[in-house]
Amino acid sequence: MGSAVEPVGQADVIVIGAGMAGLRAAKELIAAGRTVIVLEAKDRVGGRLKHGKVAGRAVDLGGQWAGAHHSELLAEAERLGVPGYKQYQDGDSVVCLAGKRTTASFGVPDWPIEALTEVALLKSRWDEEMATVPADAPWAAPKAAEWDRQTVETWIEANLETPEGRSLARAVPRSAWAADASEVSYLWFMDVLRSSEGLDQLLGLQGGVLDTKYVGGMHLIASKLAGELGDRIRLGTAALSVVQDDDGVLVHTAKGGFRGRFLIIAAPPGPIGRIQFDPPLPTLRDGLQQRMAMGNTIKWWMAYDTPFWRDQGYSGQVIDEDGPVGVVMDDTQDGDPGMLVGFFDGEHAVAASGIDQDARQALVVSSLVKFFGEAAATPIGYADNDWSQEPFTWGYIGVMGPGAMTRFGSALREPVGRIHWAGTETSTEWAGYIEGALRSGRRAACEVAMRDNG
Repeated sequence: MGSAVEPVGQADVIVIGAGMAGLRAAKELIAAGRTVIVLEAKDRVGGRLKHGKVAGRAVDLGGQWAGAHHSELLAEAERLGVPGYKQYQDGDSVVCLAGKRTTASFGVPDWPIEALTEVALLKSRWDEEMATVPADAPWAAPKAAEWDRQTVETWIEANLETPEGRSLARAVPRSAWAADASEVSYLWFMDVLRSSEGLDQLLGLQGGVLDTKYVGGMHLIASKLAGELGDRIRLGTAALSVVQDDDGVLVHTAKGGFRGRFLIIAAPPGPIGRIQFDPPLPTLRDGLQQRMAMGNTIKWWMAYDTPFWRDQGYSGQVIDEDGPVGVVMDDTQDGDPGMLVGFFDGEHAVAASGIDQDARQALVVSSLVKFFGEAAATPIGYADNDWSQEPFTWGYIGVMGPGAMTRFGSALREPVGRIHWAGTETSTEWAGYIEGALRSGRRAACEVAMRDNG
């Protein structure tokens, strides 16, 4: 089948990618009685989860939070014995939008009544509009053609009037999916907003998408899942090309070929686009991958002797649409140094990627001083991770610009012969989150198990 080279590995199903989607897909297939080999390009598992250390404490260089409604992730953590704890939220938040620094008590910023009213109406309108988007076919929404012709930015300019309302709306796609409002289709945005249960969930700490973190890090969940798969996982084995015919699929790597009756590709759209396919992928699928750019983010941590912001009455949460640091959260664990975690996102991440880590640290310190005062000027540790430079990821979350959803979106989950697709971007629920990755892996495994009769 496409090559006379004898494969070095053979299984019912080959899975490309040992992130949460690939690990879940493999586990589900094994439970269904199938043999599996998981090929992972990196020298570690976890994909967009990654282990690190700052000031002697384990941190998550990638995905970190479980939302209150992330049922599969919460259940998996409990099953694997990884203890969670709630995101700290006591005290005021700092809100820097439309050129103004204000504080928010109980989630309500100190804004003019006109701005607060517009934000309330915005939430209601987005709730109504996202409810018209079919989960399995967003390109079939009643206003799909109209919404897919515009960006979130052009929608904001046409529909919002207050500087605060516009600034908050711009912050949503940047903070949630690492993409600027000017980059993404309004239809795509309505779909992922629907998949995330709306603005209340996205802006929420406890009870929202930032509800729970894990002692030792989220990456422990991926590591324990991988431990259950054992030597079925082949690290450092990047897929170079995929050949398929009527009988199965052959994945070529630098370490040899791996043959299966079916293939699940559980990877972001950017890396998939670097794999060669024989025969070539259909125009719709290839066009989709070309048009799903990866959002840019650099995640950083700053350690202090103590969480001094708590003594000042702050929760540690910041939303800053004006400066380079878009989101900040308290990441302190009991008995550890004070820790803040945050992000350069979108255009700010692209700019920060062009300077060295010391210069990025200086930008973060300057921002934290603006938020919390001079006590923030003397950290004891700093680290960051530039996901646009992460090998075999090259970004963080795949997003769609104008025109992509209506023209190419139908290829997002549609199998190509014996190739099936997983990854958080393919999930109809919680797209862009770890929960979405888990659900996508289960879906892809079910698709294959239903087709594969051994």
